[in-house]
Amino acid sequence: MDILALFLLACEKAMHEAALFAGVGFLLLGAGDLMVDFIWIVTHMNRSRTVSSAPGLPPPCRPGPLAVFTPAWDEAAVIGAMIAHARIAFGEADYVHYVGCYPNDRATIDAVRAAAGDRVRVVVGPRPGPTSKADCLNQMWERMIDDEAVWLVRFKAVVLHDAEDVVHSAELPLFASLVERFDLVQLPVLPLIDPSSRFVGGHYADEFCEAHGKELVVRAAIGASLPCAGVGCAISREALDALADAKGPPLDPGSLTEDYELGLRLKAAGRSAAFVRLASGPGRPVIATRGYFPATLDAAVAQKARWMTGIALSGWDRLGWRGGLAERWMRMRDRQSILAALILAAAYAALALWALLQGAEWLTGREMQALGPVVSLLIAVNSALLLWRMAMRFGFAARAYGWREGLRALPRTVTGNIIAMMAARRALVRYLRLRRGAAWSWDKTAHDFPRHLPAE
Repeated sequence: MDILALFLLACEKAMHEAALFAGVGFLLLGAGDLMVDFIWIVTHMNRSRTVSSAPGLPPPCRPGPLAVFTPAWDEAAVIGAMIAHARIAFGEADYVHYVGCYPNDRATIDAVRAAAGDRVRVVVGPRPGPTSKADCLNQMWERMIDDEAVWLVRFKAVVLHDAEDVVHSAELPLFASLVERFDLVQLPVLPLIDPSSRFVGGHYADEFCEAHGKELVVRAAIGASLPCAGVGCAISREALDALADAKGPPLDPGSLTEDYELGLRLKAAGRSAAFVRLASGPGRPVIATRGYFPATLDAAVAQKARWMTGIALSGWDRLGWRGGLAERWMRMRDRQSILAALILAAAYAALALWALLQGAEWLTGREMQALGPVVSLLIAVNSALLLWRMAMRFGFAARAYGWREGLRALPRTVTGNIIAMMAARRALVRYLRLRRGAAWSWDKTAHDFPRHLPAE
């Protein structure tokens, strides 16, 4: 047997093994996704029994200002515009906007002070940046406690926003009302689509409109914990006080994904949470936080790698497997991203080998071995699941952004897959470094603030 024949035989064996591994993996992941879809459909059919718009909410019963926390490291390019827009959007609402900065980030401090008004408090921490995002939030918490002692007031809740967020004008009244019933209130996050980055930046829109249009709805319906998105959310003062009493500051400065962990910690402490999709009025869009996400491949990979490291890897170490069946199922789904990336890599490898063997068959006349009944059946079933998955992706993207973006969401799936595979490799390397004692600091990406604000 010549070298070429041996090489092609090895390629065939590798293709069959990769196809079998990917086929079984896709079947298991697809079955989980299908179950989530079914629960969402049942839940969605019962929505008529719930309040459908913010004006239908009861007014707050208890007075008290809201504290808006915005951590800002190297955000001079966007923080001024964010503060200015928030001041207009929030209007006369009872709130104080705390912006956390670092002593070695003079540009951000100057930008905050230039945009600040009587409701904005600049909080410059004692340590040079970047530390962790949780550490920056804890600095704002301590300043808020000090302000309460001086002003003789007690804040009702803490609202979290990032420096690039486009806040909604109706969110503070909604938080003031619902935080009296729930310890965590999370609004949807709807990424803005940058026309210059429709495939890299745009893929976030496809993922978030499904995650915040379906996944969180299902988590709430089955009684699992609601991960906090870190933006567009309010946490009751009572819940944060309980966390602070237990472990010092309310957030762990050693956490890579403090927002995600916050939601799980609140659930473990018996605190209530609600994911709220309400329109600001009849026939109007949902009240949501909007903003641009990373528009370049490297920035998107860096951000996804941080999420994977914090949730799928470090989160496993830090939070373990606690709770009932629903909670454990959702934690498994949260942590399957690394495995999903490996399955994707196997599938693309099998596809590349199949194309290579097809070309060799055309050039040499050597027939490729059949895939076999098991792999063929897996391909057929997974193809059907893929068509269903693409229909769901189109439906959610079209509902949030229109039918054109719904169509673009289909090829953007490939972009998301590539980013996920690259991010998984980076996350594993980073996690191993952390396990060996490497220091963790705030790994953030550059942000933009839209010149033309979206309609509410």
